[in-house]
Amino acid sequence: MNFLELFKKQNLIIAHRGDRSKKPENTLTALESSIGKCDFMEIDVQFTKDLVPVITHDDTLGRTSNVSKIEVFKSRAPWRVSDFAEEELQILDFGSWFNGKYEPILSLEKALLFAKQKHVFLNVEIKDMSHTFLDEIVVRIVLDMIQQTQTEDLVLLSSFYHPYLILCKKLSSHIPTAALQEYKHPDDLIDYLHALKVDAYHPDDMITKQKTVSALREAGFFVNVFTVNKAKRRKELFDWGVNGIYTDFLELGT
Repeated sequence: MNFLELFKKQNLIIAHRGDRSKKPENTLTALESSIGKCDFMEIDVQFTKDLVPVITHDDTLGRTSNVSKIEVFKSRAPWRVSDFAEEELQILDFGSWFNGKYEPILSLEKALLFAKQKHVFLNVEIKDMSHTFLDEIVVRIVLDMIQQTQTEDLVLLSSFYHPYLILCKKLSSHIPTAALQEYKHPDDLIDYLHALKVDAYHPDDMITKQKTVSALREAGFFVNVFTVNKAKRRKELFDWGVNGIYTDFLELGT
């Protein structure tokens, strides 16, 4: 089964940054804890100063690591990911803030190899790094890593920064892509998504209406909504024909 075949299933549950209600987000243990509780997992990728793709949501390190407590790094606030080399990030602890247990930074390579070993599906969100690195460099590095790990069938690429998605399709048309969107839908949404050549649309729950879902599904786009943490809303969205929901609580109940 590849990712597009997975999308043909109904009522997909997606682990938002892994099993983040039980484990520190975007870590290997968060992915491991997600197995058997979801249909696929979502992770966020950003680049280090030396262009190594690592898994972390924020563009700064203060919230999810102990960087502020490391003496040699104190003068480097606000601790942007892209200002640190991979070797420096290896010093940091990305777990103790959550549960007191040490967790190293997770690289994209390790995340992809995990998916390959466990045969699970990963939605890799490429964070907007357009103000720091050239778009084509970002996309090529991510695609090269997917090719090197032979995980093309296990990956969906998404981004709020839609120029990345156009490049993804140009450079590797067989890997599915999804446009992330919050606040408001683009004008002429269906035509816009066709122009991006994406396979799916991932809107914020706050802007998701039944009429929009129906139009998207009729046009052939898969629809996955973020972030849904209430069982009643999850059911409503599935009743509308939404393919999947991203959630922080994999044991949400009915």
